[in-house]
Amino acid sequence: MIQPAGSAAATANQEQETIARARQGDRQAFGMLAAHYQAAVVNVVYRMCGDLALAEESAQEAFIKAWLHLASYRPQFSFRSWLYRIAINTALDVLRRRPTEAALDDLALASTLEGPEAALERRERAQQVRRAVLALPPASRAVLVLREYQGLSYQEIAAALDIPLGTVMSRLNYARGQLRTALAAYLEEV
Repeated sequence: MIQPAGSAAATANQEQETIARARQGDRQAFGMLAAHYQAAVVNVVYRMCGDLALAEESAQEAFIKAWLHLASYRPQFSFRSWLYRIAINTALDVLRRRPTEAALDDLALASTLEGPEAALERRERAQQVRRAVLALPPASRAVLVLREYQGLSYQEIAAALDIPLGTVMSRLNYARGQLRTALAAYLEEV
């Protein structure tokens, strides 16, 4: 696995070495990359589709595509952004093949530190946000997920989605406005 080596530069160098080995056909090196990014890729896809089983299946498909197209990765760019791009495109393909209704019943268990009313309120709030995010157009949803849930910079999002920086800002602004509108009634009740 890619281990922190004390500095971001050392970790980046180690990652580039692992990528270089994987590009030469080293399956174990690619396995280390996949293990390192597995949770993040599943999270991105889950935020796109709202279904954990579908997210895991799509992430697996994304890693297969990444392995098959590893030669097209350009080392001067972020591997994470390249991988997210493949994952998002895979998720969008899977969503196009599926019915539009997404599963939203995989809510987290309540904390034992909070009362039943607080746990119910937290689950309802999470469900409202999840529904609002899933209602966004896929292009806007992708930008929002990468920015708000994955913490990518605007430049990283532009690279991951292969869109201009202005389009990132426009789609993010649109997505946030749609969420504000969708959640306004709910937020007034709370």
